[in-house]
Amino acid sequence: MKQTALGGGNPVLYHQTLPSFSMPEWAAAAGYDGVILDLQHGELGLEAACGILRSIPRDNAYAYARVGSPDPAPVLRLLDSGARGIVAPTVESRSQAEALVAAVKYPPAGNRSLGPSRPALYPGDSYTEAGNRAVSAIAQIETRAGVDRAEEIVSTLGLDSVYIGPADLAVSYGLPGRGDWEDGPVREAIAHLREVTTAHGVTLGIYSGKPSYAAGLLADGLVDYVGLGIDLVLLNRAFGDTVAALGSARSTGSTS
Repeated sequence: MKQTALGGGNPVLYHQTLPSFSMPEWAAAAGYDGVILDLQHGELGLEAACGILRSIPRDNAYAYARVGSPDPAPVLRLLDSGARGIVAPTVESRSQAEALVAAVKYPPAGNRSLGPSRPALYPGDSYTEAGNRAVSAIAQIETRAGVDRAEEIVSTLGLDSVYIGPADLAVSYGLPGRGDWEDGPVREAIAHLREVTTAHGVTLGIYSGKPSYAAGLLADGLVDYVGLGIDLVLLNRAFGDTVAALGSARSTGSTS
């Protein structure tokens, strides 16, 4: 992610909360670059997530997983199954960022242990160095406290990226929990995080449910990548639009 995003690409991922092997395939066919398997919310458990990761082509650099906390045990299972990035939510301090890096990276950068779960997952002369290059440690900043401590978080050695949760961030400022802020403290926080991440060579992403809003952020250079949509929300919208398209036919059709 850090190499591609800083090189000018703008990957688009989606959040997956359902234990479906088909969803990443359909999303890729539609043009998505990758997925954030969401083990923090929804129905997706560790076993299903590990299976989905193995089903995604191993050359996909954006097969990510968001965990409830940087607990090394589930993080290790996800990485050994092929996750190319781990997103840790609600990071508010350097110590939390350091715990994330420790769980994601091989020594000397972190404490991840070697395991033969998948053959030649990281090709290269040095397996551990190749693994550390291939896998991203991603701190999600979604509170005012995280924004206030952005410098100490982003400067953590081994951290690759910051991912903004704008709705929770808005709530932490006493605002409604929506994500498409054009001004005010959330927009100012995005701009501030852009400055800090740029200064430290760390990429910046954000979740958005609105393509037009995400497109504006990308066009303005405020973020490097976006998480665009959640599977359940996208399905709910498709269900609603499909049924609504019937109009009044359901009530006026023939009953004979």
